[in-house]
Amino acid sequence: QVQLVESGGGAVQAGGSLRLSCAVSGSIFKINAMGWYRQAPGKQRELVARITSGGSTNYADSVKGRFTISRDNAKNTVYLQMNSLKPEDTAVYYCNADFGAPWGDAWGKGTLVTVSS
Repeated sequence: QVQLVESGGGAVQAGGSLRLSCAVSGSIFKINAMGWYRQAPGKQRELVARITSGGSTNYADSVKGRFTISRDNAKNTVYLQMNSLKPEDTAVYYCNADFGAPWGDAWGKGTLVTVSS
């Protein structure tokens, strides 16, 4: 059984920073891409940032230049450094890990980020 556990969420004022972490544990053969998604109240879940096993990254336009995704393959952990936070970044942030076929992917339970103006 694979588990993804997020940490690092919280409340911060606009302009502040937070660092999210997501540790993957359990029976893991390999982890391909890892990513962070978010879901704001009344909105659909959206991709924030994604990183492949080789380190290639892609970001949502709304976070480019402010957020940085990274991963530690030895620790099966992915991070999201969030700077210059805005109230519109308020959401529950979910970690996703893609294990490839036939294992599919898995999600964390989410961590709440609240940015006040």
